[in-house]
Amino acid sequence: MLETVDLKKVFKQNVAADDVNLYLDRGESVGLLGPNGAGKSTTISMISTLLKPTSGEVKWHGDSVIKNPSLIRDVLGVVPQEIALYEELTALENLRFFGKIYGIKGKQLETKITEVLEIVGLTDRQKELVKHYSGGMKRRINIAVALLHEPEIIIMDEPTVGIDPQSRNYILEMVRQLNKEKGMTVLYTSHYMEEVERLCDRIYIMDHGKVIATGTKEELTSILSSEETILIELDQSYPQLVEKIKQTDGVLQVVEHEQEIKLIVPKGNRLLGKIFQLAEQEQAQITSINVQIPTLEDVFLHLTGRKLRD
Repeated sequence: MLETVDLKKVFKQNVAADDVNLYLDRGESVGLLGPNGAGKSTTISMISTLLKPTSGEVKWHGDSVIKNPSLIRDVLGVVPQEIALYEELTALENLRFFGKIYGIKGKQLETKITEVLEIVGLTDRQKELVKHYSGGMKRRINIAVALLHEPEIIIMDEPTVGIDPQSRNYILEMVRQLNKEKGMTVLYTSHYMEEVERLCDRIYIMDHGKVIATGTKEELTSILSSEETILIELDQSYPQLVEKIKQTDGVLQVVEHEQEIKLIVPKGNRLLGKIFQLAEQEQAQITSINVQIPTLEDVFLHLTGRKLRD
């Protein structure tokens, strides 16, 4: 349905997207995962024809979108990372304005507005000025705008950034329903691992402009099938302990976050005794140790040497 072939974008000396190859089949929900600056937004800007690639191709049902942007524009909905609404207008006025830009008029437009307001759960608040909305409500109206023309495929660029947990959960459930119940194809970008785990059939992981891994959740976690994760909780931060653990034979990756140290180590290792010994040397108080099956977060750490939100 949608495919990118060796898609590349260079800004002066900065390679923002580097030979990105991905595809979406009809009805799929596909995650594009990576930290800030990984190239996600640049990639979707090229897919949605907002940005012309330096090289490479975007294909819609086999035809070139680069040569003929209208192929995808009529059937694509985009939810941008930044709120794209007129805050001095009501939600209803925003929807009427953008609906007319889509070429929808009259009773058809009013019917579509009623439908999308119901989907995003803001029917009762439609006549309020957008500037009085919470961040989560603005995000939901942003999504409603992208749904007005019944797109075949929708791209959501980090639609839950900076909102409260309740609004975030509402949006995630709404995306799931659009995909599973209405059959809409979804390309969902995020730097929240749990979101793509919840929503997506397949996942692409990007870092420094490149796709570094792809597959289902199960396929990606199998990358670490011969490893396990040790999670160490401490009573405070011990930088010297972290440095000594990093130098320990058999430790593959180490990430410290405040009072927590996460290690990726080979299965069947005998490192716990060594860790307790090092902690004793540094007079560090261990409050808990858990050995876990590797997660997608651990896969990202293994591939990049850093946590997803670093």
